[in-house]
Amino acid sequence: MNIVGIIIAIAIVGCTGCLMGFFLCFSSEKFAVEVDERETAILEVLPGNNCGGCGYAGCSGLASAIVKGEAPVNGCPVGGAAVGAKVGEIMGVAAEEGVRKVAYVKCSGTCEKASKNYEYTGIEDCRALMYVPGGGPKACSYGCLGYGSCVKACPFDAIHVVDGIAQVDKDACKACGKCIEACPKNLIEFIPYEAKVAVSCSSKSMGKDVMKVCSVGCIGCHLCEKQCEFDAIHVENNVAHIDQEKCTGCGACAAKCPKKIIMSV
Repeated sequence: MNIVGIIIAIAIVGCTGCLMGFFLCFSSEKFAVEVDERETAILEVLPGNNCGGCGYAGCSGLASAIVKGEAPVNGCPVGGAAVGAKVGEIMGVAAEEGVRKVAYVKCSGTCEKASKNYEYTGIEDCRALMYVPGGGPKACSYGCLGYGSCVKACPFDAIHVVDGIAQVDKDACKACGKCIEACPKNLIEFIPYEAKVAVSCSSKSMGKDVMKVCSVGCIGCHLCEKQCEFDAIHVENNVAHIDQEKCTGCGACAAKCPKKIIMSV
């Protein structure tokens, strides 16, 4: 083997490496994107879950939006008021006191209370069930399917399927909204953490049809509506809805409900 050839090859590779290193160093300086120091500071106080509950693609996206004035300083639902206050200090503004929200599943149709059209033995995923006959085995087309798409989506282990129905641990819930996105039946909504009562049904069917498929479904009887002194509950599309801003938590509507689907939370 020619030693001169080896030396030349080594020299060429070495020179090429040096040139590439110089070019990369020059490029990093020349085309560097300046990052606002506040953005870095905000990113350090954010939880780092990158759950997307704020509406941005991870914590870095939110930090950038806050600095640009496109998102509020308390825009992180996971961090809550404590993180909002720290971000407010960095931005030099006061963080508004927000109402803590938690997810709530609007269905009470457990295995015992809701009837089935057939037994299902396929993939255990609610979204997959939307492609089988009837949108799933449950006779109520609006009810919780109970196969845990929401459970798999939750990054905080705050929701579990119990007796065929998804249930939320309100203390563990961070209101990231992942379960809401995952539910193909649109059964999950945010309610205030301090809410006293909520309607545990989403069926829009007529009362007589509801009773055929579920023993605890809302029949749209309007008794709750007539009982409320604060105009906080109304029947819309055959199902009761509570305006949590008006609700005082007196429980009069729950006491009058013949199906007991207005529940303490």
